[in-house]
Amino acid sequence: MSNTDNTTTVDPTEPHRLHHPKRGRKHAAAFGLAAIGLVVGLAGGAGAMKLARPSIEMAAMTPVAISAIADDSLVTIKGKVAEIFGNKFIVQDDSGRALVETGPEGEGGKLVASNEMVTVQGRFDDGFLHGSYIVHEDGRTEALGPAGRPPHGGPLDILKHMKP
Repeated sequence: MSNTDNTTTVDPTEPHRLHHPKRGRKHAAAFGLAAIGLVVGLAGGAGAMKLARPSIEMAAMTPVAISAIADDSLVTIKGKVAEIFGNKFIVQDDSGRALVETGPEGEGGKLVASNEMVTVQGRFDDGFLHGSYIVHEDGRTEALGPAGRPPHGGPLDILKHMKP
């Protein structure tokens, strides 16, 4: 039996054959950054989709009688425009009248016309309807600002008004 040496010599002039421990760490760091970027991108995309998704207020709702509106509820009412006051107007049906607030979109009183039949959807709170949508007799729909009043007390006030 002969004793042969099975060791391989590495030529230092061939850099592709050398093992670089730092190169492996660089690849791991790049992979880690890519993974973090992917997670942030997915979270951002999910958040954007949630914001772009139609809200529940756009759902078809059967109009209710104005006299039956409950405070702090999403409602749809249908009636005739009785009076217009800038960005507010009164809708009247056989059961009563409701004041509709349209926000800045209604400034100048040009959203509706007196005696026009309209369907209004929004949140009823503090004695008037914060309109989100107005559907005119001809089927034309006006999208208004978000329903309800904005919270004024910061994050704690928001949590206080959230329903379980």
